[in-house]
Amino acid sequence: MTVTLIVNRALRQEAAIEPDPAHSGPVTKETQVIAIYGKGGSGKSFALSNLSYMMAQQGKRVLLIGCDPKSDTTSLLFGGKSCPTIIETSAKKKLAGEEVRIEDVCFTRDGVFAMELGGPEVGRGCGGRGIIHGFELLEKLGFHDWGFDYVLLDFLGDVVCGGFGLPIARDMCQKVIVVGSNDLQSLYVANNVCSAVEYFRKLGGNVGVAGMLINKDDGTGEAQAFADTVGIPVLAAIPADEDIRRKSANYQIIGRPGERWGPLFEALAVNVANAPPVRPKPLTQDGLLGLFAPDQTGGDFVLRPATQADMRGGVFAEPRTLEVIYDAV
Repeated sequence: MTVTLIVNRALRQEAAIEPDPAHSGPVTKETQVIAIYGKGGSGKSFALSNLSYMMAQQGKRVLLIGCDPKSDTTSLLFGGKSCPTIIETSAKKKLAGEEVRIEDVCFTRDGVFAMELGGPEVGRGCGGRGIIHGFELLEKLGFHDWGFDYVLLDFLGDVVCGGFGLPIARDMCQKVIVVGSNDLQSLYVANNVCSAVEYFRKLGGNVGVAGMLINKDDGTGEAQAFADTVGIPVLAAIPADEDIRRKSANYQIIGRPGERWGPLFEALAVNVANAPPVRPKPLTQDGLLGLFAPDQTGGDFVLRPATQADMRGGVFAEPRTLEVIYDAV
């Protein structure tokens, strides 16, 4: 048996492992668990670091959990420093015969508690399974007994495998927020997340979409049009501003009370807290393309079916029939 077959078999076995049953014990404190989804590079980590910081400054107890295998959710919050992930810490502790402690994986800054789930190295495991394993470990560490007002989960929206859809599929959060910009790719991801929410609502789920955060808003309006069409509110629009870009690139928190961008994140914190979850009306592919001018997307292109002659690069003659014809008696 080749190494490739062995690895593929191991990956399939790993991905097939079902997670532990969802927690069904008594709720010790009412906590809003909010899952934030968006395309990679859409600015989720930037927005969540500043949002969580502002919430803490408003006196809320906030836990920020990075659920992206890149493990970059907390990097801005911690000034560019990476923290040990739950996945890698769990592996090291297991080899040493030790148990993971909360102080091994959770770190704080100015009242914000934050951690990263992490993920496997490329080609060495299932990212979705890593998410499932991370949440199972969080439950063992006492996740359901922690006293937070808000738990913010940063999820990569590009990926459609089960682990990344866990909060929606298993009602692990009360509501979802989508992050997008005025570009087709990020809105495609946002629409996919809305489709997932609606799919599980039809199966009896309770998670809804609380709204959309528009990041790098250049004023062209496609993201606003998307939100209006699918029936979700815009919670905030962060402008495409050079000051924001530069400070974000330098790992600086801009969501501080009393500073230039403070009011923006103060309003976002209030909207995130108060926005009720609603059922979105996801768009078809053509409907999504319709938000943009045809010359921006190639939406005026008409599909032309290929022929057998096209496939052969020349003339195609119909093959002779294999039907057996008998002489008349």
